[in-house]
Parts: sequence; C-alpha cells; structure tokens
Amino acid sequence: MRRALLALSWVVLLAVEALPQATESKQDLNWAQWRGPNANGTAAKSARPPIKWDLNNNVRWTAKLPGEGSSTPIVWNDQIFVLSAEATPRKAEAPPVTDDSSKTIPPDVYFRFWVTCIDRGTGKTRWQKLATEQVPHAGKHQTNTYASGSPTTDGERLYVSFGSQGIYCFSLDGEPVWKTDLGKMTTRFGWGEAVTPVLAGNFLIVNWDHEQGSFITALDKRTGKEVWKVDRAKEVTSWNTPLVVDHNGRQLLVVNGTDRTRAYDAQSGEVLWSCGGQTVNAIPCPVRFEDTVICMSGYRGSLAVSIPIDSKGDVTGTSQTRWKIEQGTPYVPSPALSGSRLYFTGINADILSCIDASTGKALAERKRLSGVVSLYSSPLVAGGHVYFVGREGTTLVIKDDESLETVAVNKLSGTIDASPVAVGNDLLLRSWDTLYCIGE
Repeated sequence: MRRALLALSWVVLLAVEALPQATESKQDLNWAQWRGPNANGTAAKSARPPIKWDLNNNVRWTAKLPGEGSSTPIVWNDQIFVLSAEATPRKAEAPPVTDDSSKTIPPDVYFRFWVTCIDRGTGKTRWQKLATEQVPHAGKHQTNTYASGSPTTDGERLYVSFGSQGIYCFSLDGEPVWKTDLGKMTTRFGWGEAVTPVLAGNFLIVNWDHEQGSFITALDKRTGKEVWKVDRAKEVTSWNTPLVVDHNGRQLLVVNGTDRTRAYDAQSGEVLWSCGGQTVNAIPCPVRFEDTVICMSGYRGSLAVSIPIDSKGDVTGTSQTRWKIEQGTPYVPSPALSGSRLYFTGINADILSCIDASTGKALAERKRLSGVVSLYSSPLVAGGHVYFVGREGTTLVIKDDESLETVAVNKLSGTIDASPVAVGNDLLLRSWDTLYCIGE
C-alpha cells in the first residue's frame, strides 16, 4: 500500500510539473511574429534560454546570411525564417535615383531580396527563395537595411514584407503562393522602410505610414487581395507595427502614430477610438495589459499612456486614460511586459525603467545598463530573466524582478538590431549578416 501511494505521489508530482508546458498552445511554444507569442516581448513559460555565452561557449551553431538585414527572425516548430537583402552588381536600364536626402543609388546595383528557411536543430539552410530582384527606388539611413520588416506565420503560410519591393506569401516549404505591390514609400529624410505585417484572423494587416498618403490595409491572407483600406493621411513615417487585440468578442488593431494612436475594428477598418500626444517618429509597438493598451514613444519628447481597450472617441487628455508618464520612454525599441512589470529603455540609450503597468508608478529606480551603449532591438523576457541586446553585439541579462540585478554580460561580433527570440532552450540572435543559435 505504501509503495502504491508513493508511486501515485510521483505520478501526481510529474503531472503538476508538466502542466505549464502542457497548457501552452502551439502558438505560445513558437515565435510566429516579431514580438513573440503575445506580441509583448515575453517568451513561453517553458522557454529556458542560456544566460551566459560568447563566441567560444554556448553557441550551438551560426548561419551566414546572404546580404544584410535587421529584421527579427521567426520560428515555427523546427523552422526558422529570416529575411535579408543582398547588393548585386548588374547592369540596370534605369538612371541613378536620388531621394529627398540626396542619397544616390548607383544604377548598376540591384538588390536581391532573400527569404531563408533554416533548420533550428542544425543551422543548415532548408530552402532559400529569391522574392524579387530590384533597384530600390530610394536610399536609406546608414543604420537601416533593405530588409527591416519582420515576417509572420500562421503555421500554414509565411508572410513576408519587403515594403516598396512587395508583400509576399510562401508555403512553409518555400513555394510561392501570392505577391502584391502596395506602391512606393517615401520615408522621412529618406531613412528607409520597416514594414512588418501582422495577422488578424483571415486578414494580413499592413500599416503603410510614410510622407505621402499613409494608409492601413487588410489583405486576404489566402489570396493577397485587398479587403479594406483606410486612409491615415494625417500620419507620416512611423515604422510601427499594429497590435492585434481580442476583447469582448471583437478584434481591434491598435496602431501607434505621430498624429495619434488609433484603434481600428479589424473586420472593417472603422476607427473606434484615438489618443493624441505621441512624439514624432512613434515607432514602439503598443502592448496589452489586462483591459488596457499601453502606447509610448520617445523621439524629441517622451510619452507613455495607458488606454482602456473599450474606449470610445477621442480620449486625449480625458479621464478615460488610466495613467500617463512623460520621461524615459524609447525611440526605436518596444517595451517588454512580464506580469505587471513593464520594462523599457530611454530613447535608444542604456537607461532602463521598470514600472507597474497598472498604475504607471516606478517599481525601481532607473538604472544604467552597463555594458551596452545603443539599442535598436527590443527587450526579451524569458526564463526569469530580461535580455537587452546592444547594437555592438553585447547582450546584458538581468533578473526579471524589481532588483534589476545584472547576471551576465555576453559579447558576439557584428551589428545586432533585430530583437532576440527565445524558443525552448534556444536563444536566437541575428546580426546584419549572421544568425546565432545560443544553447547549452
């Protein structure tokens, strides 16, 4: 009898330990979109990536990529999908083109826009497809690339954006399904593009903010055909990605912007509410916390505001908003949410804030992230830690609690602007030309 009870106890214990992973959906266990399973920078509960590595330790494999890119890779099961653009000398028929910032693209330089599928276990290329080969119509900022928008997947198809060079859909085996052209973007000061699409039900949502005729559109994800399109004429270049929110039986698209943050009905494109006050170049993606969304920006100013999802009309400066702060918010990186802790860095610099997402109150004094200098990538929360990746290739790992205690500083080579990805025991870091898989 005693042995039977002990055996039963072990069975119950094992079942309890296995429960967190067993309750995670397939979507949770993958990294199907830029900001992870919940679009807030937090990995699945089962993710346990390493906290220490260098070029000689805990690097499982590296994969060299054609050309360069700053888009974040995504993961579905054992497939990793990553985008890049490769300059290719070739005689062109067109004369040189010059954008508003007087950056000239030589007529003999085409770019090949690559979609690469890498085996997560080995780092070997499974397939590689040339989406298109074009002379870009405009230049870019020296810190930008022609492959800055991240792909997304629903586990059946892969959706890829090269912005002005087209939107593409592939099967997960690399077979072309459809492609569409949304026109040419004219970006602020010719700084270049970063269009990341998101999925909302059967729609692929593309935000097209630029200097001449901004809009947001829903494409049928199966065909690429336009379902609806809504003008965003007051918006200018923003480089931001919509947040898809399910709430009370309705699906919303929360989209940041210089003029104002707006919430759209995902089925029709109807504007449900808006909130002004963001800074110019409103890049960070909103995050959801309980029944609110938190929107922030930090270029030539600073603002973070918490807005109830079921708001109505223009809520700028009204009691409908829950809280507002006006310091320390990010320019390029998006925030990361862990429980009620919201982590973000100031501008593109190394000053970290940790606030209570329910109140906006500081949970810890702002802290300098010693070891990193400039950040474009967004932070990652995984396995009880928060990962911050600097452009110079340094990753600072801190405890995921109010102590903000540093536990490791790790160094790789190359410029890293893509955000870190954690799936299972693997951490993926993508420099402009190399994909690293970190694992013990």
